[in-house]
Amino acid sequence: MSTGRRNTLAGQIAEHLVCAELAKRDLLTTTFSGNVPQFDVLATNASCRTVPIQVKASRGSKWPSNAKIWMDIELDPETGTQIYQGPAQLPTPELVYVCVSLEEAGSQKRDRFFVLTMEDLQKICIQRYTNWMGPKEWKRPRNPASFDLRYEIADLLPFEDNWALVKQLLHK
Repeated sequence: MSTGRRNTLAGQIAEHLVCAELAKRDLLTTTFSGNVPQFDVLATNASCRTVPIQVKASRGSKWPSNAKIWMDIELDPETGTQIYQGPAQLPTPELVYVCVSLEEAGSQKRDRFFVLTMEDLQKICIQRYTNWMGPKEWKRPRNPASFDLRYEIADLLPFEDNWALVKQLLHK
């Protein structure tokens, strides 16, 4: 199976698993199958209050991202040094992210869910990237123009099964 198809299926699986988890908590949900860039799932309570949710799927223990989403960062083309100028201004800091770690079919392990806000994820990504780039003096070893960033399960552990966040936002 091609990587693109496998990634598309992982995203669809994760979105439906998030909907199932929210339904277990008495919330109505719907997916948007990638048709809305800002979110993938909408959760609604009995009072018709809604919370949009961005779902990120991984078939492993890491999720790819881009440091430019989370940080005000630029490349000095002459030196190949990246210049970090602080956190990026987030358009929706309270947007809920659910990072889903998918287990292979037939595995005895369960899928894992990490529920946090965009602002929480920004802090994690900045910490991860600065810890990696700092010792390299902000010069990427292979491709100076790359802003590739990976966060992982260890970074997300405080947010595992934090479904109460969704309910909390629904009651604001």
